[in-house]
Amino acid sequence: TAVVDEAIAALRCLTEHRDDLVRTRTQTINRLHALLAQLIPAGLPRGLIADTAAAALRSIRPRAVLARTVRQVAVELLGELRRLDRRIAEVTATLSAAVAASGSTLTDLHGIGDVLAAKILARAGAARRFRSESAFASYCGVAPIEVSSGDIQRHRLSRAGDRQLNYALHVMAMAQIKRATPGRDYYQRKRAEGKTHKEAMRCLKRRLADVVYRTMINDTETSLLPTP
Repeated sequence: TAVVDEAIAALRCLTEHRDDLVRTRTQTINRLHALLAQLIPAGLPRGLIADTAAAALRSIRPRAVLARTVRQVAVELLGELRRLDRRIAEVTATLSAAVAASGSTLTDLHGIGDVLAAKILARAGAARRFRSESAFASYCGVAPIEVSSGDIQRHRLSRAGDRQLNYALHVMAMAQIKRATPGRDYYQRKRAEGKTHKEAMRCLKRRLADVVYRTMINDTETSLLPTP
């Protein structure tokens, strides 16, 4: 329906806009970090944030013309960083409200917050358009493809599928193996079977795709994105 299409389009627009802002923020931080490294002999640690950069700039009062110019550019970048932080927070709040209004229970799953839930809803759309869990996994690019050679049986993930959904499942999988979750138990069983980290992660992402799909199917009646 038109309402469903509009809801999907709005969520996708918001998630893509936030992704763009985050990328721009990363670029701005990298530029700011490089300038501060020119002004501070010891440099600054990784994980630079606006407050840390501001404190560093307050302690710097260079006399040389070139150094003063570098500091001025750094101050301007700091202002841009603060603007981006505010805008990202605003968009994130909007996404959180949209997910709450949708009635989705994806955020009940370990490793999925509001932003990731919004991305999944936006990229997947109405869950019942997928005929099965396998179809959804294939759409996400987490359905293993056999690449065996001789007596050696190997699988890899498809390079097709929606890369954003694949990323969402990867983030979810990484969060699960770091905590005492069923996902970590499953991952450890695969490692005990002799699978490498990458192979066990492939298996886990495939399993989590089923969990996400079933959750969206269960949410269908109350979701912002119901079956047309």
